[in-house]
Amino acid sequence: MVDPSEALHPAWATMPAIVTDGYSLEMTAKDFDALHAAAPGIAAETPVAITFLPGETIDARVAAAAAVRRLGFEPMPHLSARRIATHAELDTMLGRAVDEAGARRAFIVAGDPPEPAGPFADTLSIIRTGLLEKHGFRAVGVAGHPEGHPNMDEAGLWAALEAKLAALDERGLGALIVTQFGFDADPFIAWLEQLRARGIMAPVRIGVPGPAGIKTLLRFAARCGVGASAAVMTKYGVSITQLLGRAGPDKLVDALAARLTPAHGPVRLHFYPFGGLVNTVEWINGYQARAH
Repeated sequence: MVDPSEALHPAWATMPAIVTDGYSLEMTAKDFDALHAAAPGIAAETPVAITFLPGETIDARVAAAAAVRRLGFEPMPHLSARRIATHAELDTMLGRAVDEAGARRAFIVAGDPPEPAGPFADTLSIIRTGLLEKHGFRAVGVAGHPEGHPNMDEAGLWAALEAKLAALDERGLGALIVTQFGFDADPFIAWLEQLRARGIMAPVRIGVPGPAGIKTLLRFAARCGVGASAAVMTKYGVSITQLLGRAGPDKLVDALAARLTPAHGPVRLHFYPFGGLVNTVEWINGYQARAH
């Protein structure tokens, strides 16, 4: 596989001193002001993914990516394959992301629509265009699903992941796997063990929900097909009979810190700021302060 270390901050060769070291964040194009407010607390060169939401324009997504770069962070624009209408639209988006935001990496998903809006039905169809390397992208993130996917069985998920990683390697692009978020360390650890047993040593970012209202967390879990049973949420530190409070990922991150070892390969955390960027960054900094 291609060594993505130059394009994927931080260096992935060693275990982080604190599990939150080298974290990455996610934002939408509408989070422009929140990013500016959170920026003083975000580590330099932190990767920031910009989601591909329906209704947001190319201009808005590129402007958000440019703001990430301007503030000293690493933009990682998302591409939702089934929402892209034409080859020319994809070409334009990638070109502008590089020219206007200095993007060096992208994250690609198939997307939610049951039928594609254009010629791209899945992640692999975008990788195979050759446009990523044409525009100078150096690394590409693809999705990992420790808790499965409603539209594909386990065998299909592994086959799809291996095909995407092979296609990236053939094109000289570094690969990164970013997982869906979860509330329980067990599925993450089990999936990582399966991943490495299959010989897949690509860097992995484990999806962690930032602190948010309990109703918000459960709503996103239902939308994303993430396990949020009463037993799982109790383990996370939430009683689903008490929905008015807020919850943070302290127990989940503590469990990951206790259980991750060099045998799990290169792993970092990716935060989904369901409760807002500022709250998530404040939580990360507080966790790191307590860990020192």
